[in-house]
Amino acid sequence: MIQISAVIPVFNEEESLPELTHWISRVMNDNGFSYEIIFINDGSTDGSWDEIQKLASTNGNVKAINFTRNYGKSAALDAGFKKAQGKVVITLDADLQDSPDEIPGLYKMITEDGLDVISGWKKERHDPITKTVPSKFFNAVTRWISGIKLHDFNCGLKAYKLKVVKNIQIYGEMHRYIPLLAKWNGFPKIGEKVVQHQARKYGYSKFGIERFLNGFLDLISVSFVHRYKKKPMHFFGLLGTLSFLTGFVITCWLIFEKVYGLSKGLKVREIVDQPLFFLALVALIIGVQLFVTGFIAELMTSNQSKETEYKIDEELNFDF
Repeated sequence: MIQISAVIPVFNEEESLPELTHWISRVMNDNGFSYEIIFINDGSTDGSWDEIQKLASTNGNVKAINFTRNYGKSAALDAGFKKAQGKVVITLDADLQDSPDEIPGLYKMITEDGLDVISGWKKERHDPITKTVPSKFFNAVTRWISGIKLHDFNCGLKAYKLKVVKNIQIYGEMHRYIPLLAKWNGFPKIGEKVVQHQARKYGYSKFGIERFLNGFLDLISVSFVHRYKKKPMHFFGLLGTLSFLTGFVITCWLIFEKVYGLSKGLKVREIVDQPLFFLALVALIIGVQLFVTGFIAELMTSNQSKETEYKIDEELNFDF
């Protein structure tokens, strides 16, 4: 059995790929590991796929997937996880900022310490302050919401037991929250390892400041999906009930007020002339809409498709 699968998303990193492949191979061979390197070319517009093809033709341990276009890091990792066969799966970024020298330590923590997931912690970062300060704030909020005490959710260098990556599905931009997804899927043993962070040697960062805003939105999304994915009516039905009852109570009050006033011979405003009537009407309509939304969501959940969101153009060196 293959001991280690290195899963590496690639987007416009042709210059770093030969050095990265050689570095990983040297670490694996020096430590006597059986291994595979799985590159996922995520719609690169440079010569990354040509370089990957060259590496695969000279190194049988190199395997590759080529997307038809850019689908994002989550899709790339999901495709790589589906193909991985190693006892331990290691994820790295392709820009040489994650050091393959960390692989033996990560492997040991999974196989000997019995952990399910190990997340790298770039304690000393070679990044500008425009990235480090927002990153610290993002990680603090994520720790608070998720309850997982990790310092660096964004670190691309992570290790997993094979059964972890085979039992989670990542989509959208959920790659930052794989430890959270693992915990929710029954793999709670999550650890952390301080790792070396390399200065970027080639090219430029493909991520801007917007990724932190997207990260918060993704965290809200993944938390909501986890809680209500199998029971959407519990969410929409509750809000619908509250809204409908509010409108119903207001309507009853307006009718009572009208009838009582008339019975006493008082001059009472027409119900439709009162602002409360329109608020009640809106609340009733929203309540019904939320109920319908809940029913539709229940139907979609019970018949949800397992189709992947990405398309593969070509694969190299896979036996299955």
